[in-house]
Amino acid sequence: MSDDTQRPARRLAPAIQPATGERAVDIAILSLVAARGAGKSICPTEAAQALGPDWRGKLSAVRRAAIRLAEAGQIDILRKGKRVEPAEARGVIRLALPSSPLSDQT
Repeated sequence: MSDDTQRPARRLAPAIQPATGERAVDIAILSLVAARGAGKSICPTEAAQALGPDWRGKLSAVRRAAIRLAEAGQIDILRKGKRVEPAEARGVIRLALPSSPLSDQT
């Protein structure tokens, strides 16, 4: 091709920006519970570790995101293997795909 021949401009796909902040935490939680599958759960530390090497500093953000996602019905928060309301999530918890509604809400 000669230098005086113009090539059509190629369209480049927009750069995909990595998620940051709350969105990154949401994505980490949702991806992990989806990968684990129905009837299985993850520990919040797994989501924090997926966010990078300074995972201990991200545990609070993971717990806040878990509560927000549970309030939106996207995940369940489990305590001792039983689903709990997001406002009651204290101590050791696990996160899972949503299941059926709580029996006392039917």
